[in-house]
Amino acid sequence: MSTEEKSLHFIEQIIEDSLASGFSHDKLRFRFPPEPNGYLHIGHAKAICLNFGLGLSYKAPVNLRFDDTNPAKEEQEYVDAIKEDLKWLGFEWAEERYASDYFQQLYDWAVLMIKNGKAYVDSQSSEDMAAQKGSPTLAGVDGPYRNRSIEENLTLFEGMKNGDFPEGSHVLRAKIDMTSTNMLMRDPLMYRVLHRHHHRTGNDWKIYPMYDFAHGESDYIEQISHSICTLEFVMHRELYNWFLDQIFDDQKVRPNQYEFARLNLNYTVMSKRKLLQLVQDNIVNGWDDPRMPTISGLRRRGYTPNSIRKFCDTIGVAKRENIIDFSLLEFCLREDLNKTAPRVMAVLDPVKVVITNYPEGKVDYLDAENNQEDETAGYRKVPFSREIYIEREDFLEIAPAKFFRLSIGNEVRLKNGYIIKAEAFIKDSSDNITEIQVTYDTDSLSGSGSEASKRKVAGTLHWVSIQHAIEAEVRLYDRLFTDESPDSHKEKNFLDFMNPNSLQIVRGFVEPSLSTANSGDKFQFQRLGYFNVDKDSTAEKLVFNKTVGLKDAWEEKGKKEENSINNALKEINKYFKVATREERIVIRKAIGETLAEISNYSLLQNSFKKNINNNKTSLLFANLILKYSNLKEADYDKELLSKLFFMSLRSESSFVRFRALLNLHYSNYENEFINSFKEEILKLKSNPPKNFTERELEYIDKILHKE
Repeated sequence: MSTEEKSLHFIEQIIEDSLASGFSHDKLRFRFPPEPNGYLHIGHAKAICLNFGLGLSYKAPVNLRFDDTNPAKEEQEYVDAIKEDLKWLGFEWAEERYASDYFQQLYDWAVLMIKNGKAYVDSQSSEDMAAQKGSPTLAGVDGPYRNRSIEENLTLFEGMKNGDFPEGSHVLRAKIDMTSTNMLMRDPLMYRVLHRHHHRTGNDWKIYPMYDFAHGESDYIEQISHSICTLEFVMHRELYNWFLDQIFDDQKVRPNQYEFARLNLNYTVMSKRKLLQLVQDNIVNGWDDPRMPTISGLRRRGYTPNSIRKFCDTIGVAKRENIIDFSLLEFCLREDLNKTAPRVMAVLDPVKVVITNYPEGKVDYLDAENNQEDETAGYRKVPFSREIYIEREDFLEIAPAKFFRLSIGNEVRLKNGYIIKAEAFIKDSSDNITEIQVTYDTDSLSGSGSEASKRKVAGTLHWVSIQHAIEAEVRLYDRLFTDESPDSHKEKNFLDFMNPNSLQIVRGFVEPSLSTANSGDKFQFQRLGYFNVDKDSTAEKLVFNKTVGLKDAWEEKGKKEENSINNALKEINKYFKVATREERIVIRKAIGETLAEISNYSLLQNSFKKNINNNKTSLLFANLILKYSNLKEADYDKELLSKLFFMSLRSESSFVRFRALLNLHYSNYENEFINSFKEEILKLKSNPPKNFTERELEYIDKILHKE
């Protein structure tokens, strides 16, 4: 291990224990085993950094093995992309291997297992096999082909291999235990018939091994000492070991499987199937679309290998699943780019500024620091002239007290330049400002040492000289989803949470030093964020991608909405304390306006669920979420709705009961759902509590007579 002092994560501790128990250091071997059925995403980066990181720490080889056992979904394109991603991340593999390298050996072992009575050919339909396997609470039963003779199994299996049978006609199953509490041990599939072209073996094979059979045996062939996978394979470990038991030679290293928690990142999806859907449905522009969580997408967006490795190191290796905030990934990126990205000036929403007392035709070349975080970065010359662009939002004709940018009569400093003062502006026929006229303090040049240059003004603006500006296409990327858990809501499709503003394309202007920028170059556009040159960029047309903003706007928005929810809940307490209906209406409307402004679907859902309890304040709040939030009726779980209405109708508070009755009356729920509460409503009517109100009775009658 490295001499660097840090605590070991549990996988490292397992390896240390292995070595302490006498396992030879020179037999340590790891592997990264992707299936080439899609592009790698940020979740895979954690496994990559773990396996290759162990190789670096222990000076042990790490194989790159493609588990290419399903030709229906695998392509050479994915193999090439995976290799490119690994190299870009900075990792090198000891050997490049493929499960398909071992097809003959796997077949031979399968034949051996048939001869040993450990495998058989099953000819049932997939539906019959599923029924025969039982359920977690019901033991499986032996199928009709389980006791076929060894000779018949060998003949059928050879016929499968030779292509004599159509797909779906036969499978090879391991003969283990149909009553096992682990359903994976109930005679799992080993081989299926697939008449598909394989990206490496062509049409040589008509049968292909299942992942569970091929994976562990491939580890054994490669003499992998520690087979590391994610937690969803915990139940597979018993099967992994059973397959090894059938072939193990005690003169060789026996692999052992260990599981760690996969990376779950909010505001994204990690399912390859769902990512493929985004690509195939043209929702994004390919696997490397900068909004995608793929490594190729992050690379194109402007992420750095170092930022991703730092992120994986920061989140660590754990045994328990948790959800990591996307903001942490962006923080690691900002931290890295802050040290390395040159500072430049760009204006993305330009408005013309004319410095009326600056000589026409004159051009100054001002000194601009490239990166204050890097002493070796040096300076560059930036041209300055009478006419410049600034951001449209940096000027207001009528400015509030705390507006620290340009307004009539107020001064600001131009970055690396002079102090200017707004004097007038011109508008077009549509009332849009087309020109701002300013004067400059001739002695105020930044860094000149004059008294005027030392004057303090409220704000500093970036700018670009119009005469020297280079036009560029700027793609403003944002998160692809608006919800923190887009694929976790059973009542919603993950596509319902697509962010309509995930890509906006604008025409901007950049300073002339960027004329020689190349694809992949990264910059900080001052005051705007970090950007990089896209691969679509040409000498004639610069194209920039927004990588990340200087601040985390999503975190700020999330905190604001959480605070809004909490404050609204506090306001509910006042609702029960005020004396008049008018006061209650004011409080209720204020709470309603707050709830209507919250867009975070998960936050609203969680608040709704959390407040369905016997506390009157909570019940009223849940009913107000139902009334005022932007969630639709279909977004709510019917069981939770039923629970809310039953508890509300039984509440001691007339306010809670009345609000529930209102929600029921004005809803569009089907009659069957509303009728499920009629018995409770009739009970309330026939045996009213002491604080029962006429308004409650009015809406009870409306609900009971609702068509």
